[in-house]
Amino acid sequence: MTIEINTLQVRYGARTVLHGLTLSLRPGRVLGVVGPNGSGKSTLVKALAGQLPYTGTVRFDGSALRPKSVGYMPQDVQAPAALTVLDVALLGRIGRLRLKVSAQDLDAVQQVLQQLGVADLAGRYLGELSGGQRQLVFLAQALVSEPKVLLLDEPISALDIQHQLEVLQVVQATTLARGLCTVMVLHDLNAATRFADEVAILQAGRLLAWGLPAQVLTAGHVAQAFGVDAEALTCRDGTPVLVPRRPSVPA
Repeated sequence: MTIEINTLQVRYGARTVLHGLTLSLRPGRVLGVVGPNGSGKSTLVKALAGQLPYTGTVRFDGSALRPKSVGYMPQDVQAPAALTVLDVALLGRIGRLRLKVSAQDLDAVQQVLQQLGVADLAGRYLGELSGGQRQLVFLAQALVSEPKVLLLDEPISALDIQHQLEVLQVVQATTLARGLCTVMVLHDLNAATRFADEVAILQAGRLLAWGLPAQVLTAGHVAQAFGVDAEALTCRDGTPVLVPRRPSVPA
């Protein structure tokens, strides 16, 4: 599925939060959305998920109708603490569930929980889990819906380094294997460089730059968007890395 975004604008009352964004997203690719706090990253994902009204157009495979198969993981996702991990993940398939949960539904959930390394938590209650574990469970919920569009708002913010890498690898591999159109908000610029096919930098609700990570995540753009002096280096595998050194503007 392709998504064409044209002059997207979102307002909160009298305040304009997104100013005429134009982007196109292709299947099998991850768009990483980065930018400073308050730049409109979460607002963009909420608008695409149908959670906020907007002006401009968003077309899914040429249609203005949003598909039912959208997997959405918001930044502040919640669920009753008395639900088990299996229950929460199964809610991602609520559009498919019948009066009795099928073996196919259970297999699909178990497979995703296994991919994310939380299959052993299936019988645990949500209220017993750490913040990072809950984040993995809600990501599982988004993935088990078998979406064509996957919208993730800071999916690794509460995870340790190992789980961050594992989740990003799962998202990247799943996007490619299923031909998903994935939008992922990230704060880690180097994670965006390594795991996103394209990157969009937002600044004060406007699109500062959009394109291949190596072309977009440059020292110049980082200085402009974040007010940080960064040095661009290269890993042994050729992946560019940005090392922040100091604020480039007074704090």
